[in-house]
Amino acid sequence: MKKQVVVIHGGKTYRIYKEYISSLEKYKIDFKKIKSEGWKDTLEKKLGKSFEVIYPEMPNSSNAKYLEWKIWFNKIIPFLENKIVLVGHSLGGIFLAKYLSENKFPKKILAIFLVAAPYDEKNSDDSLADFKLKKNISRLQAQTEKLFIWQSIDDIVVRFADFKKYKKALPRAIYREFRNKGHFTQNNFPEIVQEIRKIFSKSKTI
Repeated sequence: MKKQVVVIHGGKTYRIYKEYISSLEKYKIDFKKIKSEGWKDTLEKKLGKSFEVIYPEMPNSSNAKYLEWKIWFNKIIPFLENKIVLVGHSLGGIFLAKYLSENKFPKKILAIFLVAAPYDEKNSDDSLADFKLKKNISRLQAQTEKLFIWQSIDDIVVRFADFKKYKKALPRAIYREFRNKGHFTQNNFPEIVQEIRKIFSKSKTI
């Protein structure tokens, strides 16, 4: 049986549909970027043959709605084994934080990684729409053996202040500050590969 890792990608939310349409009209296509593979695409290859990375395409990520993502995520759960790792990047990070702080997950979670995850909308031009967290998110921590929250100081998409808010809300999580990862859109992410391997290696001895 392969070791399963579920990766939830990022996305964008808007307060009203008109803002979404305006954003589409202004958006400039980077054709090179469209064709390139990021670390999430190559994670299974980097981890090795004993791993299975489940990387679902969440509904309409360019104008994401939490309820739609929740419905889709629930459809994936029956295919998951016990002892899994969940990874959420950007909006995918706050999705996991919200979902797991509001719902009981039916499988054993070895670790959760929130990578460049927003916490709230305060002092931000971006909307989180219905992805907003409730005041108490402690249930998130209770559903996993290890909770990792990673953020880069030079991230211009998600403020470093959000990282500090997670620290206050979830003091028992494992925090790591990076200095040159930006919004974690690089092609390779060796740090997460190493950590995931370590987690599964240690789980065999428990």
